[in-house]
Amino acid sequence: MQIWGIDFTSRPRRSKPITALRCCLQGNQLTAGELLRLEHFDAFEELLRRPGPWIAGLDFPFGQSSRFIHNIGWPPAWADYVRLAQSLGRAGFRSALDDYRSGRPAGDREHRRQADQLAGAISPQKLYGVPVGLMFFEGAPRLLACGASIPGLHAGDPARIAVEAYPGLLARHCIGRRSYKQDTRSKQTEAQRQARQDLLRAVCGEPVLARYGLQVSAPDDLAEDPGADTLDALLCAVQAAWAWRQGPPQFGAPLSAGTTEGWIADPGLLPRSQP
Repeated sequence: MQIWGIDFTSRPRRSKPITALRCCLQGNQLTAGELLRLEHFDAFEELLRRPGPWIAGLDFPFGQSSRFIHNIGWPPAWADYVRLAQSLGRAGFRSALDDYRSGRPAGDREHRRQADQLAGAISPQKLYGVPVGLMFFEGAPRLLACGASIPGLHAGDPARIAVEAYPGLLARHCIGRRSYKQDTRSKQTEAQRQARQDLLRAVCGEPVLARYGLQVSAPDDLAEDPGADTLDALLCAVQAAWAWRQGPPQFGAPLSAGTTEGWIADPGLLPRSQP
């Protein structure tokens, strides 16, 4: 089975492309292969339209919290509110989120989805720091337009499946909260380089085999990128491969997951009673 791990950015460019790693899954053996650096959204859209069968793990929030959707008055169906967000344009979407936060009490300005709370992820409304709100704005409409199936959110081409990945969750399982990436050259450290090497060894070793049921093979040079985009793409591929092995229709999401917010593909978020 063809597995894609995709490290996403809301503004792809030469210095910070969307990084896509193609892997092959045979049984429980996941082997890293071709690495693509997509400097424009056109190339990303072309990748999503490639014929299947494939499953891709993409590192951005597919949805918004149901609380936010209800409070702001957007339509409750995922495809409908994604289209509405897209219709606002980038500046209009940013303004809508800024206006929503304005006047609300501290602690009640940005809401997290159920999966975000379980994974320790930030709100998909976030526009600053790591702008995952803009990643949702740029990523979700393109997913909808490409016609792929998104378990729990959208029924599309069953040979092309997209699941939400969160490499930080897998990284914490392997090396705790050690810092392993930094885009700013002056802030890059030897400790981060060592953490990337340790993380790659864990991914290709017992920590990932025990939790994800996968034996991973990947070249050492995936850990060389100080920004860790290539390494994060591999982590996304691991989560996508795990989801594939869970099978349809949920592909790793619990039966209790709603159809509005989306879900992060990772065994660490499942109820203890569900394998």
